[in-house]
Amino acid sequence: MDPVNNSRVAEFVLLGLSSSWKLQYFFFMLFNVLYVTIVLGNLLIVLTVISEPALHTPMYIMLSNLSVFDVFLATYSTPKMIHDFLYEPKTISFEGCMAQIFLLHVFAGGEMMLLAAMAYDRYVAICKPLHYATIMNLCKCTGIVVGSWMIGVMHSLSQLAFTVNLPFCGPNIVDSYYCDLTLVIKLACTDPYVAEVLMLLDSGLMGMTSFVLLLISYTVILVPVRRRCSVHVAKARSTLTVHIIVVTLFFGPCIFIYAWPFSNFPVDKALSVFSTVFTPILNPIIYTLRNKEVKSPIKTKDQVYKF
Repeated sequence: MDPVNNSRVAEFVLLGLSSSWKLQYFFFMLFNVLYVTIVLGNLLIVLTVISEPALHTPMYIMLSNLSVFDVFLATYSTPKMIHDFLYEPKTISFEGCMAQIFLLHVFAGGEMMLLAAMAYDRYVAICKPLHYATIMNLCKCTGIVVGSWMIGVMHSLSQLAFTVNLPFCGPNIVDSYYCDLTLVIKLACTDPYVAEVLMLLDSGLMGMTSFVLLLISYTVILVPVRRRCSVHVAKARSTLTVHIIVVTLFFGPCIFIYAWPFSNFPVDKALSVFSTVFTPILNPIIYTLRNKEVKSPIKTKDQVYKF
């Protein structure tokens, strides 16, 4: 029996964001505030959509599920990162590391699919408004949401299937604040080339394809919108432009990290923080809190609580 395959590291050491104690204390306070903001902001949106019958439409159901994805996307690693700012050593068990990889790709993959569905929803609403109720009914919306979760799970399982069986027998230092797949597979006691190609074909191709299709969808929507002149069309154009910015901010880091798995860049760690912490804050602000239909019930409830 091969002794290499018979031994496996029991834990991984995470280097975190910085080795400076002053910076770690600063990051501890900063990310505490950001994480609480993410959870409260997104849960407020979910509860508002659930409690308001007028918001039980495909668009808002998908927006509320986007908030659910964002909460989970921030939660799979951020609490562990916050804990590690104050405690040494920064370690995570092998099982915990695999769990982080699995959860990241479930939520990120599911959110990619949901963003694509939301682009299609806006296309139908703007370009085919008379047929919107027929095309985007609640039954189809439920299928889209469930399908997003299922695709995320299947995508993640395909990543984990080849990762968990790699022989990890020695190096166990991960230069990040969580178990990033691109870094973990490089620690295996084997040539990582095959694993990197599989990751490129899975995560890299999925992210790039979804991003290109989203840009094409938004372009198809914007072309007819630009030809019209009205207040509603101007609002739609502004909203779509902001959506494109958010989609770029979400997909950009993912594509940069996973489409070039053969090389590590100094900015990879910063991009990971951006996609898992700052994007979940931007989504509720840009997608939902700019929307009068959502802000109105939130303000009403706030006034009731004050009395």
